Amino acid sequence: MSIDSLLIPGSPRETAEAYASLEERAKTADFGVLEDDIVFLDTETTGLSFRNCELIEIAAARMSGGKLVERFRTFVHPSGPIPPEISALTNITDLDVSDAPSAKEAVSALADFVGGMPVLAHNATFDRTFIESVSGGREVSDHWIDTLSLSRIALPRLVTHRLSDMASAFGCDTVTHRAMDDVDALAGIWRILLLGLSDMPTGLLGYISRLHPDVEWQFRPIFSYLADMWGDADAPFSLKQVRHDLIAQKNYHARCDAAERDTPFEVETRDTVRESFSPDGLVGKMYDSFESRPDQVQMAVEVRNALATSTHRSVEAGTGVGKSIAYLVPEIEFAKLNNVTVGVATKTNALTDQLVSHELPALNAAIKGGVSFTSLKGYDHYPCLHRVDKAAINDFSGILLDKGQKSLASVEADVLTALAVVYAFSCQSPEGDLDALGIRWRFVPREMLTTSPAECLRSKCPYYPNECLVHGARRRAASSDVVVTNHSLLLRDIDMDGKILPPVRHWVIDEAHGFEAEARRQWAREVSGDSVREGFEMLGGTKSGAIHALMTQSSNLEETTLVTRLLTKVAAAASRASISTSDMFFRLHELSRIVRGGGGYDSLTLWIDEEARSTPEWAALSECAHQAIERLEEATKSARETVEVLAQISPEMAGDLGESSRFLFELLDNLRLIIEGEDKSYVYSAYLSRRKKDIGSEKLVAEKLDIGADLGSRWLPEMMSVVYTSATMTVADKFDHFDHAVGLDLLDRSMYKDVQLSSSFDYENNMSVIVTRDMPQPNDPQYLDALEDLLFDIHSAMGGSVLTLFTNRRDMERVYEGLAPRLSQVGLDLLSQDRGTSARTLRQKFLQNKTTSLLALKSFWEGFDATGETLRCVVIPKLPFASPRDPLVRERDLREERAWFNHSLPEAVIEVKQAAGRLIRTATDSGVLVLADSRLVTKRYGRQFIASLPKSDATLLERANVRRYIGMWRSSRA
Repeated sequence: MSIDSLLIPGSPRETAEAYASLEERAKTADFGVLEDDIVFLDTETTGLSFRNCELIEIAAARMSGGKLVERFRTFVHPSGPIPPEISALTNITDLDVSDAPSAKEAVSALADFVGGMPVLAHNATFDRTFIESVSGGREVSDHWIDTLSLSRIALPRLVTHRLSDMASAFGCDTVTHRAMDDVDALAGIWRILLLGLSDMPTGLLGYISRLHPDVEWQFRPIFSYLADMWGDADAPFSLKQVRHDLIAQKNYHARCDAAERDTPFEVETRDTVRESFSPDGLVGKMYDSFESRPDQVQMAVEVRNALATSTHRSVEAGTGVGKSIAYLVPEIEFAKLNNVTVGVATKTNALTDQLVSHELPALNAAIKGGVSFTSLKGYDHYPCLHRVDKAAINDFSGILLDKGQKSLASVEADVLTALAVVYAFSCQSPEGDLDALGIRWRFVPREMLTTSPAECLRSKCPYYPNECLVHGARRRAASSDVVVTNHSLLLRDIDMDGKILPPVRHWVIDEAHGFEAEARRQWAREVSGDSVREGFEMLGGTKSGAIHALMTQSSNLEETTLVTRLLTKVAAAASRASISTSDMFFRLHELSRIVRGGGGYDSLTLWIDEEARSTPEWAALSECAHQAIERLEEATKSARETVEVLAQISPEMAGDLGESSRFLFELLDNLRLIIEGEDKSYVYSAYLSRRKKDIGSEKLVAEKLDIGADLGSRWLPEMMSVVYTSATMTVADKFDHFDHAVGLDLLDRSMYKDVQLSSSFDYENNMSVIVTRDMPQPNDPQYLDALEDLLFDIHSAMGGSVLTLFTNRRDMERVYEGLAPRLSQVGLDLLSQDRGTSARTLRQKFLQNKTTSLLALKSFWEGFDATGETLRCVVIPKLPFASPRDPLVRERDLREERAWFNHSLPEAVIEVKQAAGRLIRTATDSGVLVLADSRLVTKRYGRQFIASLPKSDATLLERANVRRYIGMWRSSRA
């Protein structure tokens, strides 16, 4: 592996050259005590779980005078057999460890070898936890240094910091997943890391070494020593100057706004587009085994026609059509011909990554002149350098709350590591985001290092606009052919009248079936206990938070008396507002008395209709809320006046106060909106807890009732072409529901067109659909017992590899309790989406074994890919209708005569289509879809579900015959 292949694309030339020279410079470098009396360590274990896995090998080596002078290695005898996959990975067998010392004996010998010297390990938390879980392990060393975290500071422009990749790139010993080989590789990398740190800009080593001196931080001695070694300890450091010099190397030329163009657009002919998708055309040459797909070509032509006529499209294209290339090719050619920027908005990170990592780089290589593209994420994906600077100097211990069982000292050390990583990355990166920096967001508050569109200081920020990473990404996007972003960021941009994204007038909305729901989430207005508490804590008062920090800063000003008086007034007003809002949340909790059903185990949902507003409980809440509104009006007035005065004295202090107090204005607006309830474009609700101790999680919410009305009036008229596309848009082959949801039906019919394309997959032969006609109704007391028996038959007949998708947790947990032991008796493993289990971990477990089955909830209904034998059957026990008690459903019922048929029914149909789409992901996949809801047979609306599936017909069976049918189906596929 070469250094070039390991660098993040777009790395500055000077940085790339510095990284490339590290291997040669390391041969003669000398770092004194940093290479003397230290121990490199690595362990091998039976797995990754600290609770269930054990040590099987320990290796260590002591360095003195820059050379390895002594080694330690031992196998460790575990209490059980080594898992086959671990033996395959490490080549350590049960025979190797059969006569090995026990863990206690091995760790005792290690402690004698280390003798308390500093221990270096790659991902030291892992090795240290396993060592110290053994009796006597804490005697090994008090000083552990994590070279993985240090490598992210020293070499922030690497795409990966895995030891094996770095060892290969920098010419160190190859990592083989044997402990001693890994130790040798780490010893070779150590000097590379020290050189990387030494290459930091003037003053940064000393600056980082002095950050929060009261915090015990494992890397501080290293930074202090290197700063002294290079005479850098007291040198001044300016991140703004470093970034100014870095950005000066980049020249961005913003494309024109397509809406301001005076001349007609140039567009490729239909024949040219078709030619691009021929074996000898652009797309054909991109793939070794290309096969022209008529539906893909038709989609590309439709996209071209939308661009040519400045009209919109709804394109349903089944799985396998190749949607991404179909829309990218005409959109890119249009952008290049007209020197404008086009946009693609996706729902999932998986598709975004696919576009940016695969399709667009491939097109860049294939299209003459290449393709410039930028991936834009939300503000909280980029470091806000102003906030980073504030975190570096302000006390942050009061912010680091509710971080689980980890000690405050450990969390503070994690924050310091995060700050060092961000500073190092920002000094080497003209642009970039936080996602690949390895920051432990579980413990590091994201709001310390990032901002939001509403909180961004813009012209009041010292880094705005050129040195800012957030606005730098926007500037780069404005000069690109293609911008790739997500639904949420596009919708926030719409809500903020285009202040986030560059002026893109031609969009493709991929995975468009989720666009309405995401808009409802993004445009919701809420007042929550936790966010209000955090806002007041961040603002603080005369003895804490932002106000206290500003008062401390003001002591150096000539106008210190005036500023102190104004800040004291803000603090007093904020305190009164805080007390009033706290009282309001106690009253909010009392609304739980008037809730009639709805909610989950610990939660309740209240639709705030006229009846709810007429209750004594609401009257008490309203009285407290209006008092809070008065106090918030006083606080916002005081904050605004103080910001205006500070702007004349210290613009930076004015920006800090404006940033910290902005939540007061948002809270005031949202509280007024919800309490008054006069804006009929919203549906109002309260999310309450059954337990008073969880009062902080309670909130008032206002959601847009008709998203299409906003999109059709506010956004679509400003756009020249929008192509909505997904594999699931129609209900019984009609686009009516989708077009209404996204506002297209508000336009003249000549302005948009619906296009339905088939899939290239052979669903008729590769997919079987079963409907169980005799299942009890979901509200029948016998339903869950019958479902458990049916699922046992399905799993047994299928031999596992079944995904069952539930609509609620209670049913899933009840079925799992009875089904799991029954399947275990026949040798089949069953997983369940337990509370607190990450969906990603569950996916990995499911995919690792071809016979494992899974009971899952909403997060698995779409976006989950399991190809081939890993998934042979999908079961949908209950049709996913929205709860009739959901506030949105009830508000719709109040305002529309056929609301259920207009909204709940089509939404459920599309969800079933999405779930069915989990089954066939490639042309060679095959499987069975079981719909275990007899309403598909007994209710007239059942036809719409069946007619909307990719398979044209379904087999109606009694429960007793399902097992035999699946057995016959499997035999026919053998």
